[in-house]
Amino acid sequence: MKLGKSLWAPAERLLAKRYLLAVAGALLLFGAGCQRPAETPAMEEAPAWPELAGYAPMVIPADNPMTAEKVELGKQLFYDTRLSGDGSRSCYSCHLQENGLTDGRATAVGAYERALTRSSPTLWNIGYHSEFYWDGRSGSLEAQAMAAWRGGNMGASGQDGRPSAEDISAQLNEMAGYREQFQAVFGGPATPDNVVQAISAFERTIVSTDTLWVHLKMGHVDMLSEEAQRGWDLFSNKAQCTNCHDGVLLTDLQYHNTGIGMDAAEPDTGRFRASENESDTGAFKTPTLLDISKSAPYFHDGSAATLEEAVDVMLGGGKQNPHLDTVNLKPVELTDAEKSDLLAFLRSLDVNYTVTEPTLPQ
Repeated sequence: MKLGKSLWAPAERLLAKRYLLAVAGALLLFGAGCQRPAETPAMEEAPAWPELAGYAPMVIPADNPMTAEKVELGKQLFYDTRLSGDGSRSCYSCHLQENGLTDGRATAVGAYERALTRSSPTLWNIGYHSEFYWDGRSGSLEAQAMAAWRGGNMGASGQDGRPSAEDISAQLNEMAGYREQFQAVFGGPATPDNVVQAISAFERTIVSTDTLWVHLKMGHVDMLSEEAQRGWDLFSNKAQCTNCHDGVLLTDLQYHNTGIGMDAAEPDTGRFRASENESDTGAFKTPTLLDISKSAPYFHDGSAATLEEAVDVMLGGGKQNPHLDTVNLKPVELTDAEKSDLLAFLRSLDVNYTVTEPTLPQ
């Protein structure tokens, strides 16, 4: 189901003029290595191609405007294991292309081999989110990146003799390649704040334009297989998956209790931790379904090993508990043939891309 490159050429020709196309141009950095365009214009408006598929203009923080040079720097930092406290992992370590931009683990493992309690969520279209982590406790990409860097993911805590984010920033400034780029992009040396600004700028370029889902949203249903077309009809109607997996992002960006993990001795209370609202107990943000065939295991705790298992849980109406979202989640009976069609549709949501790791300054 690969899409022809010619389909994307009209959008690519607009790179020098339009904002998220310039972001999509920076997306080429994600997909084809660090190739700097001849000009590095400020990125100001959304591209024609994603707009046709229903993407709204991405909201960019006023204090972290996008430029191609900043995105290029952010990509290098995203891949650099030297940002972690023990030098063992990078941001990319938890968001691998072969795993649908997740890490393929039930729950993540951070620096110093620290076992974390939740799975690594995919980064597809992350720049369109306004709240981050499974429980939405961070209000910006920059805040999330800083928390992950100083926290368990990357371990730059500065505690127990471990390096801090400030220590690592100082080390970056000792490398000529980084020192020169930070000076060019930010007008000064690397700091924890501008490191996460660069990383966040790169992450905002991770937009899923090369996927059959885009064509479906543009009305090109016939590009799906007949089985997947039937699955799309089931997804939208009988199975009511669009109650939560809706819109071009395939997520409502809301929090729902599906009962996952609620039978544990000490269940993860999810969104309640951030909101302290009793009704949010056990609720987690709806994940996108893009690249879902690659991102096993599933759910915030990785408790479903296969896509078939995850679908069965959802078709069963989730798992009973006092806070279950029974408004959006109801049991649905599908025949074996219907379930096969639904799975065919879900597997059609792959995103075509190739990540080329950048050359890092030494």
